[in-house]
Amino acid sequence: MIRALYSAASGMTAQQINVDNIANNLANANTTGYKVRRAQFQDLLYQSLVQPGAAAGQQTVVPTGLQLGLGTRASSNEIIFTQGDYSQTNNPLDVVIQGNGFFQVRQASGDLAYTRGGSFHLDRDGNIVTSDGDPVDPQITIPPNGQGVTIAPDGTVSYTLPSQTAAQKAGQIQLALFQNPAGLNSIGRNLYHPTDASGDAIIGPPGSQEGMGTLMQGYTEQSNVSVVDEFINLIVAQRGYEANSKVVKAADDMYQQINNLTR
Repeated sequence: MIRALYSAASGMTAQQINVDNIANNLANANTTGYKVRRAQFQDLLYQSLVQPGAAAGQQTVVPTGLQLGLGTRASSNEIIFTQGDYSQTNNPLDVVIQGNGFFQVRQASGDLAYTRGGSFHLDRDGNIVTSDGDPVDPQITIPPNGQGVTIAPDGTVSYTLPSQTAAQKAGQIQLALFQNPAGLNSIGRNLYHPTDASGDAIIGPPGSQEGMGTLMQGYTEQSNVSVVDEFINLIVAQRGYEANSKVVKAADDMYQQINNLTR
């Protein structure tokens, strides 16, 4: 019964983490570029009362054995990088990545970070920046008299000047690919940092190599969270927590019965 108590307790802890993960997904259901996370679990060590394959006689072995598990634990919550829906904004500085890839931004610390959120703005110097003021990398600047900013599918940013018809090139947005994007480290504000698990960034213009997406101006990528799926997952997690709590109650009742034997 001690095993039952601790196994059920581990199940309750795992389901609590699952609910916390679901809550974060639902909280970011309207966050531009947010990618849903899925909690994953592993069973813990097993106590082998009878080892499978142990000798049962001189010429026979135990076919299945007797092993009692000691519960479960949350092992990871993987980021699912499926494409989110497009939302039309008609803002010339809103850009969506059609396919794989991340925008590069330079943080105040000087470090590069990566994001799927393509809602950009101009700062006081005309630099294209995120909502937090981090400039895209490489830096792209629009002059004060620049008009009609256009962003091509290959990332080329251009503008026109008053009384001129020829477009002027301001720069080209570069995208980053990762061998294992699920291994990126989320740091908040829609930003990721690379890790040894994600691998190094592969940099290039949009659409320049296989697997790298292209850009679409005037749209943003919405969160890929399915509210319906998250509510279903929440119900399953709640029932799992409830079931484990009933195991704790049953084990406690059994202990109570044993204690009453001495009376």
